[in-house]
Amino acid sequence: MSDGGRDDEFEPSDGIPDDSGAGESERPEGHSRRDPASGGRPTGRPIRPDAPRRSDGPMRHDAPLRHEAPRGGQRFFGGREGQGGRGFGGREHDRGEGRGRSSDRFDDTDRSFHRSAMAIDPLPLVPDDLSRLPKAIVRTAIRHPSIYRKRIDHVDRHARPGDWVRVETAEGEPLGFGLFNPKSEITIRIVFGPERELTEGAWEQSLDRAVSMRRDLLRLDADTDAYRVVHAEGGGLPGLVVDRFGDVLSAEVFSVGMWRRIDPILRRLESMLGTRRRIARTAPHVLAQEGFDAPPLTGATTDAEGRGGDARVSDVTIREFGTRFRVRFAEAHKTGFFCDQRDNRRMLAGFCRDRTVLDLCCYSGGFSVQAKKLGQAADVIGVDLDEAPLEVAKENANLNQVRVRFVQADVFPFMRDMLRSGRQFDVVVLDPPKLIRSRAELDEGTRKHFDLNRLAMQLVAPGGLLLSCTCAGLLPGDDFYRLLCSAARQAGDPIGEAVDGEFRRRGPRGMRFLTKTGAAADHPVASNCPESEYLHAAWMRLD
Repeated sequence: MSDGGRDDEFEPSDGIPDDSGAGESERPEGHSRRDPASGGRPTGRPIRPDAPRRSDGPMRHDAPLRHEAPRGGQRFFGGREGQGGRGFGGREHDRGEGRGRSSDRFDDTDRSFHRSAMAIDPLPLVPDDLSRLPKAIVRTAIRHPSIYRKRIDHVDRHARPGDWVRVETAEGEPLGFGLFNPKSEITIRIVFGPERELTEGAWEQSLDRAVSMRRDLLRLDADTDAYRVVHAEGGGLPGLVVDRFGDVLSAEVFSVGMWRRIDPILRRLESMLGTRRRIARTAPHVLAQEGFDAPPLTGATTDAEGRGGDARVSDVTIREFGTRFRVRFAEAHKTGFFCDQRDNRRMLAGFCRDRTVLDLCCYSGGFSVQAKKLGQAADVIGVDLDEAPLEVAKENANLNQVRVRFVQADVFPFMRDMLRSGRQFDVVVLDPPKLIRSRAELDEGTRKHFDLNRLAMQLVAPGGLLLSCTCAGLLPGDDFYRLLCSAARQAGDPIGEAVDGEFRRRGPRGMRFLTKTGAAADHPVASNCPESEYLHAAWMRLD
């Protein structure tokens, strides 16, 4: 991972906090933004993947999203190969069943749909009859958009996965309208607070506000045609991330409620932004967390003359500060490209003129290509373990007519090889994958961050720059910066005798923080969901 953001995901949640309230990164899991399945400490064990804006012209009717068959007979995203979508969801249910029944204490284990596959057929944005909306009673008032199972007292029995529910306290205090899923620990995701009604107009207002922020306030169209449009909790639409890539809208969905409404959401965004094609995919962990999985959906829009669009969404070329990047959706992680590091990529380029640059965990070459193209670096090396993103990185270098050396290798042995050969670089970028996916992985993931940074610091030439990033929402920024200080205390000159030709102990090295940054402004942090601030980037000068 390296060239983009988190995500993801959180991912924003990219976008799904865990039961403790900490956020899920926007980033995908592992090396090159996939979950690491092994190692991390400097023992030679690799980080390996555990599996593979407002309308610019008249538009008319939109073709619905269609299923896209997974390539090669494998899943595109979501779930492990061969794993079914069973869990709680259900056969097609009679939505009138149980309408007159009273609420009882919340317990999903006795519901009939718990024993069969979840129904994920499309639903309208707003139900026809709001008077029959199921009611959910929570034990205490909460302003966070995620309501966990343990906070719920009971839910009307006729509520089904993906349904809207009216959320109240036992005292009758309204908390808003949310999307319900009894399978998920995040059982209700609040979309509209108590001050808003559940209407088509409320949806239009939320989507219009999201687009207006990117186009009118941030004026991103002047610099790029690749940016985050919907940022899950950070944008008031939990369970959904949407990025714009040229004429393509690419969505990653974290909840069954959003998945069942994704077509009308993307069609509305399409009319606002003037895009022509769309793709929607479930998040990699959605089967485990939400209890459903589905192949990607694609669609295209006809223009004012009635000419049909090509619904195939295989790739697109985007621009970022004059640099072009190819996004190949079949090989890409998350939505396809990581927009959260956009401003950091440009900022890094300012340090690179006539200097040597090492980009660790380079993914599709975002930092590497910008260091050479915008920064005019003398020499750039990008390192990543995954072959497919490296092929795209090479394509991106060729697209911009710059020379970058890309190396397929695990970063731990690569860094040790560089140290043994005495090689150092003026600028080093370390943007590893999401190393902490749950609180159970906190200690191990923190050690991996420490070991990565201790080695990377040794590769920085005296007076050089290290940009170190973390997209692990469960590692707070203050803890990350303290970790970097600790790593610097063991990144200096060797102490004592070498063991097996390698020094095991090192003294301290002088390090100074120049500044600290995060995700680009199109990845906002909501005041009622502070864990959506998932990306931390530290800029350090090494003595």
